[in-house]
Amino acid sequence: MTAPQTADRYVYRFGGGTAEGGTGDKDLLGGKGANLAEMASIGLPVPPGFTISTAMCARFYDEREAFPDSLTAEVADGVAHIERVTGKRFGDVADPLLVSVRSGARVSMPGMMDTVLNLGLNDETVEGLARVSEDERFAWDSYRRFIQMYSDVVMGLDHGLFEEALEIAKEDKGYFNDTELSADDWKALVAQYKRIVADEQGAPFPQDVNDQLWGAAAAVFKSWNVERARVYRRINDIPHHIGTAVNVQAMVFGNMGETSATGVAFTRDPSTGENAYFGEYLINAQGEDVVAGIRTPQYLTRAAKEAAGAKPLSLEEAMPETFEELTAVFETLEQHYKDMQDIEFTVERGQLWMLQTRTGKRTAKAALRIAVDMAAEGLVDRKTAILRIDPMQLDQLLHPTLDPDAPRDVIARGLPASPGAASGTICFDADTAERRAANGESVILVRVETSPEDIHGMHAAAGILTARGGMTSHAAVVARGMGRPCVSGAGEVRIDTKARTLTASGRAFDEDDVITIDGGNGQVMAGRVPTLQPELAGDFATLMEWADDLRALKVRANAETPHDAKTAREFGAEGIGLCRTEHMFFDAGRISAVRQMILAEDEAGRRLALDKLLPEQRGDFVAIFGEMAGLPVTIRLLDPPLHEFLPREAAEFEGLAAELDVPVEKLRRRADELHEFNPMLGHRGCRLGITYPEIYEMQARAIFEAACEVAETSGEAPLPEVMIPLVGTRRELEITREIVDRTAKAVFGERGREIAYLVGTMIELPRAALMAKEIAQVGEFFSFGTNDLTQTALGVSRDDASRFLGTYVEQGIYERDPFVSLDIAGVGQLIEIAVERGRAQRPDIKLGICGEHGGDPASIAFCARAGLDYVSASPYRVPIARLAAAQAALGRD
Repeated sequence: MTAPQTADRYVYRFGGGTAEGGTGDKDLLGGKGANLAEMASIGLPVPPGFTISTAMCARFYDEREAFPDSLTAEVADGVAHIERVTGKRFGDVADPLLVSVRSGARVSMPGMMDTVLNLGLNDETVEGLARVSEDERFAWDSYRRFIQMYSDVVMGLDHGLFEEALEIAKEDKGYFNDTELSADDWKALVAQYKRIVADEQGAPFPQDVNDQLWGAAAAVFKSWNVERARVYRRINDIPHHIGTAVNVQAMVFGNMGETSATGVAFTRDPSTGENAYFGEYLINAQGEDVVAGIRTPQYLTRAAKEAAGAKPLSLEEAMPETFEELTAVFETLEQHYKDMQDIEFTVERGQLWMLQTRTGKRTAKAALRIAVDMAAEGLVDRKTAILRIDPMQLDQLLHPTLDPDAPRDVIARGLPASPGAASGTICFDADTAERRAANGESVILVRVETSPEDIHGMHAAAGILTARGGMTSHAAVVARGMGRPCVSGAGEVRIDTKARTLTASGRAFDEDDVITIDGGNGQVMAGRVPTLQPELAGDFATLMEWADDLRALKVRANAETPHDAKTAREFGAEGIGLCRTEHMFFDAGRISAVRQMILAEDEAGRRLALDKLLPEQRGDFVAIFGEMAGLPVTIRLLDPPLHEFLPREAAEFEGLAAELDVPVEKLRRRADELHEFNPMLGHRGCRLGITYPEIYEMQARAIFEAACEVAETSGEAPLPEVMIPLVGTRRELEITREIVDRTAKAVFGERGREIAYLVGTMIELPRAALMAKEIAQVGEFFSFGTNDLTQTALGVSRDDASRFLGTYVEQGIYERDPFVSLDIAGVGQLIEIAVERGRAQRPDIKLGICGEHGGDPASIAFCARAGLDYVSASPYRVPIARLAAAQAALGRD
């Protein structure tokens, strides 16, 4: 059922035979609200409730974090709906209705926003709950949980104050677990909690249940803009403007004794993709106990328990009837949604209730297996399977793992919460992890347990280790989503955050020590462990084959070394889209000849130096052409300004002067002559080739001699595409093309062999895009250099933009960093103009993109729409580009 959206309606009900919305209403109801309504509509046991829409979130902020008066009646109707279904009344001292208040954005953001449980309890209703439940301990436990959560989320008090009071209470009694505390213990702790609130707030804890409800709803909306949520959205490219919904739902209780439980489950293994139920639960607990890692949970299935060597009973063993009912729900949901589901459930005195379902976050390995398996099962077709995979997730599969034969100094074991492996310096807090990672260090974030406030450190870290928490804890879920290796629940590890030490196996480690974690088996090791390159076969190869059958865009790689070229071809590259020759000039064995060329007084001196570089440059191209035999290779002639090759430090000048036997003063004078105030727009690119044609002549000769050599030795000629950089006029390309053609003719005459080749240009200036028709009279291909085209179109220096681009994205000036994802509205328009005008002049012109955007899925989708022939990305981004190109062919933006 679709939610009947109207301009003045904000509340939508579900449960008890009502479902005012469904899966298609995520923009309005958020993912949680839409799925709760959907589950209710297909007859699953969902506690009744209502959703305050995302539209109210926008209005809430528009009205300076206030609710309009008109919402009061709608919320009252929503509460009345829950009362009718449950037979309880909100605020009733005899049999009180309690509710949860949760967030729910269109895109799942696990743990990033706030939740309040057990709302509706006060000094009077807690007595009624105790009587009706016949469990005084449960009632007072629920009240202390509510005070602690509400004080933290709504009133902004430090939750550590309450945690400390709880720990002191347990220590005084000699208890280890919360479950050992009696009803009287909880009563005493509630009184202590209320004193903390009065002392910190200067006012008593609120007793009016309606005030509690409005306070919690406002807090959930406010949590949309807390720092951790903003960071999560920035990392995951979730728009800031979409807002969250608020879901108010009747409480069901997993902490009502030994016949009650709460848990989190996945219909398939989110780490491996195996078609086996995966999850955890706790008896006599509430949901936050599982996801927050406060208690280490038990396994869902007997098989998982036995595989882990665990002793506590699985849900399958402890509650067999409930487990059977739950597995039936798993099957229903997976068949209905046709995807792996992440489920939260509660068992209240033997009655199963579904609190949430959503598409489960999974590792890249699991995503591939699930997609391929579901296609084989007939649950989805191949096109759907391809669309299921986030191309950027493939990055998780394309990097090394630990060498299984390497020695391992294992100091502890935990749960294998997120696969992959990483070595790094220990960091005990998120800020330190972020700072040290920014300085180029590989770091492991080590925490007792992570919280949503750690999101920035988790993103910066190479891996995550926690002493507490299970496979569905915050650390595990977030790490899997980010592709970070994670070991959680490492109970053998002792972490002293004040002393900043980690102790395991009787050994102490501090923040200067390196450890390794293996998220595939839960091992924690001292020191670094060697790694192996990934083998991309099985499900990966299957899905890539399906993708290649569908895509129209070719995929090339940016590569300038034989190793990069080999890696790219192994990853499926169909040629090289950008070979930057200047990188070859910086090689230690040839930089002296380059500097000699720069310092020469005349053409004869430059040619003498270039003669030394020719065999080196030719050797470079022989090696690259050998790896790419039979495929096109686009080679960009020298682009950067010459001063970049000269020394910068005094010692370097002195060393170079001695090496070349010239005075230091001469070197400094030449460096001063070459200095430019704005080198990006200075004497570089084709301007070098026009003023010093002998440079491009040497490079062209190296290219064609290498191509002839490879053709002779391999029998398979490469297709060189000689690219002239920074062209803005037809005449620039004419002059430089004449150098290339003249040199090619000379080489072919000398070798007695001709090689097919193309000459084209890089479109990286707005004028070049606008003058594409005239430039296409000379150029046989265009390669859009979107790094510089973005700089020149936006008037923004990529090297300096980091100081303000984050703010620009935050404030909606740019939707994303334009150097990461193409500015389609502006730069994209220039590309479309160049495509149209270039093809009007030369219908068979070859068009591609070779900037960093060639590996960005959103930019690739634009390239497909714009009619480009290929994209070129870094070697490790080639599989990402192949999948994104297939999705573009299927119509995904």
